[in-house]
Amino acid sequence: MTDTHAHLDFLEEAELAEAKAHLPELKAVLTLGVDPSRWERTLSLAEGNVYAAVGLHPTSAHLLSPEVEEALRHYARHPRVRAIGEAGLDYHWTPETRPAQLKALDFQAALAEALGLPLVLHVRSRDGRAEEDLAAWLLVHRPQKVVLHAFGGHPALEGAGLKVGAYFSFAGPLTYRRNGALREVAQRLPRERLLVETDTPFLPPEPHRGRRNLPHLVRHTLERLAAVRGMDFAEAEALTDANARALFRFPGPGEGG
Repeated sequence: MTDTHAHLDFLEEAELAEAKAHLPELKAVLTLGVDPSRWERTLSLAEGNVYAAVGLHPTSAHLLSPEVEEALRHYARHPRVRAIGEAGLDYHWTPETRPAQLKALDFQAALAEALGLPLVLHVRSRDGRAEEDLAAWLLVHRPQKVVLHAFGGHPALEGAGLKVGAYFSFAGPLTYRRNGALREVAQRLPRERLLVETDTPFLPPEPHRGRRNLPHLVRHTLERLAAVRGMDFAEAEALTDANARALFRFPGPGEGG
């Protein structure tokens, strides 16, 4: 199993110890540092089968400055970094910072392209406007490597993602009983573009809703994805592991990290 999106730096000490105890169950984990105060901690956790991404979450986009840009360029060259992000658009929490979010998104997209790294995208809004804006952004900028993290199934974003060759990463909501429409999306997307994640410590899957999430709980999302696709668990695991390796350059069996 591969958890392509976690925030290990958000875990409390006991939670982190539990997460580390279960790391042998996973091929790889990508942990993301989402603002300058978290980059050092994120990189310190990137060892063994844990890799890192660094970026500015859209709710932190207002922090972008020449100094922060230079710092992000520096951290992005760390040998354990496998992606830039999470970047994107969030109108749920900070709609008033839309111009700053777009500026930060453009900067991170350019940095990802310059370094040949994938761009991890977050999107959230109450009315779908952020999803529509991000879909339009994708069709204009057409990043070469991009993943739609915790994909929620928005039709415009699905269409734009398919046109630019995006990867679609599914988190705990794929397991929620009322998310039949999302499972229909997961059923029809190209198999070579499917990923799974936890968004640790957020978005816990069934039957762990109401509790804090951990990377090894990605098993529940993967089990649901396998069922939706009519695959057995081992086939779904091999597929999503291979897709993650292709995108993030995680080592394969028998290879060093």
